[in-house]
Amino acid sequence: MTKIEEVLKFRFGDDVPDTPDALQQSDFPAKLAARRSHRHFKPDPVDADLVRALCALALCSASKSDLQQRDIVIIEDADQRAKLMEIIPGNTWMETAPAFLVFCANNRRQRQLSEWHDIPFANDHIDTFFNASVDAGIALATFMTAAESIGLGCCPVSAIRNEAEKVSALLEMPAHVFPVAALALGWPAQEGHISMRLPLAATVHTDRFSEAGISDQVRAYDRRRAEAQPFSRQRGANRFGEVEEYGWSDDKARQYAVPERADFGSFIRNKGFDLS
Repeated sequence: MTKIEEVLKFRFGDDVPDTPDALQQSDFPAKLAARRSHRHFKPDPVDADLVRALCALALCSASKSDLQQRDIVIIEDADQRAKLMEIIPGNTWMETAPAFLVFCANNRRQRQLSEWHDIPFANDHIDTFFNASVDAGIALATFMTAAESIGLGCCPVSAIRNEAEKVSALLEMPAHVFPVAALALGWPAQEGHISMRLPLAATVHTDRFSEAGISDQVRAYDRRRAEAQPFSRQRGANRFGEVEEYGWSDDKARQYAVPERADFGSFIRNKGFDLS
């Protein structure tokens, strides 16, 4: 069994493919298989030029129809960083991360192109919001892949959307530009752990989508993960009580039993997007 297979078996369970020879010609696939998020960083700074170079690599990523609807805001100023942390408090690891960035979806530029060339903008509907969001997500993932390839640790921060309007105002984002996710970046102080994932049978489909056996697959994953990576606490125990076998599916169900970002749709509409 190759190193990749060992890691994938731990992550997904027994049903993982043999590693083709093509994936063993480079160290990168094994690093990708073993990737992990980091929330504990050394105090060492991340060189500003390195951060900007990683931004350049991130923006080399695929973009829908070459529209390039994603921008990155690097938070360097200490006061600006403190104000941002006040908006999304509660995680000290975000406050101590040596570098912090915000990845934005930008549909404004496309509208500007239409205006500058006096050509109608004929796609003012929900797909413009979706395209820009996906572009930003691709850039975020590419940045993380590039950063982790040289030993940096990353953790994406969706909490930036908890207060999207305040974040947008602080970072002076104009109409049709909005935050998708932030990213904490630094040199890892700990090894971190590899998060176990749902089995491939539940998430990889051939020819058509299928949910055959999905409940059994999730329950088996719950048991496997609880044995190797048990949750340290049961979420919302005062509301839902405690159960003997607490797994991933219970935790995620409880997580989404609490309303979150219910105002995000109105924020996006106020940004000028037609979501019809």
